Amino acid sequence: MTGVEIFRGDITLLEVDAIVNAANNSLLGGGGVDGAIHRAAGPGLLEECEGIGGCPTGEARITQGYNLPARHVIHTVGPVWQNGQADEAELLASCYRNCFLLLEQNRLSSIAFPAISCGVYGYPAEEACNIAVRETETFLKRAATGTTVFFVCFNDTIEAALRQHLSP
Repeated sequence: MTGVEIFRGDITLLEVDAIVNAANNSLLGGGGVDGAIHRAAGPGLLEECEGIGGCPTGEARITQGYNLPARHVIHTVGPVWQNGQADEAELLASCYRNCFLLLEQNRLSSIAFPAISCGVYGYPAEEACNIAVRETETFLKRAATGTTVFFVCFNDTIEAALRQHLSP
């Protein structure tokens, strides 16, 4: 599949059109990647997020990037893993679809995703990466040429699962 790169490192350092924030429903910051993005972006991000009024699980919202190298932050709220009994797979897929929709609506051509829901939300990496790759492949088949999707890995497990699911 073309247009996909795996990056091992800090998502807040990427110079892309948009980085994705694995946010909580309030959009007001938290732990993990959410906290790191808010800290790196500075107080303007929190102020803009306060005006948005939150985000339901599976949806996405876009803000400016403020002090980040990325021009925008796309905030999406992934599902908390409940052993697959609470429509988690569809909600996670919806996160990716809604991020790609905002990418298109804002005429952006590069986006970087963390492993949505794989941290404190407990989503199994293998299943989450399968969904991420599937939704990305579907998007790239219909997207304008020149779109680049980065998967940002925070550990070996996530990286291995992504590489396993990416088409040769």
